[in-house]
Amino acid sequence: MQRKVSHYLLFEIIKLHKAGANFAVMASNTPHVVFNEIQRQSPFPLISIVEVACDAAKNANLKKVGVLGTRFTMQGTAYPNSFSQAKIDVVAPNPIEQDFIHNIYMSELVKGILLPSTKLKLNEIIETMLLRDNIDGVILAGTELPLILTEPSHKGIPLLDTTKLHVQRIVETMLM
Repeated sequence: MQRKVSHYLLFEIIKLHKAGANFAVMASNTPHVVFNEIQRQSPFPLISIVEVACDAAKNANLKKVGVLGTRFTMQGTAYPNSFSQAKIDVVAPNPIEQDFIHNIYMSELVKGILLPSTKLKLNEIIETMLLRDNIDGVILAGTELPLILTEPSHKGIPLLDTTKLHVQRIVETMLM
């Protein structure tokens, strides 16, 4: 499956290059499971939402972050691999928490359903990770998560909005 996704995305990136684009982005977290493979074959630079989040975590002097997103993102290696190069540990929620997050992500958030009870439960998971895993930040590694977790921090730990960070880097690149 990943090979098909890689081929499809690379084909589209090549079309962008032929059309005159100077760079490309994958504007969501989940496809980053194939980002490195695509980047190696890309005819031009790709701006990674994962690398941008890593830069933000590094600039905030974070040492251990929780990652929230789809199951593929939470269980994948994109965040741990990228962040380990910056000496930042990445911790995923436990399997039960991951199931909850993935299920509400697919059944609520992507449909624009923002329930107070869901926000409360997400904040409880963050608090649990703070105590259990000793995290000092959270990566909102799902582009819909900032719709429900709107504050820039929770109980003193930063919530890094990967969408916002990615867009800022894209704009900076365009203005260069």
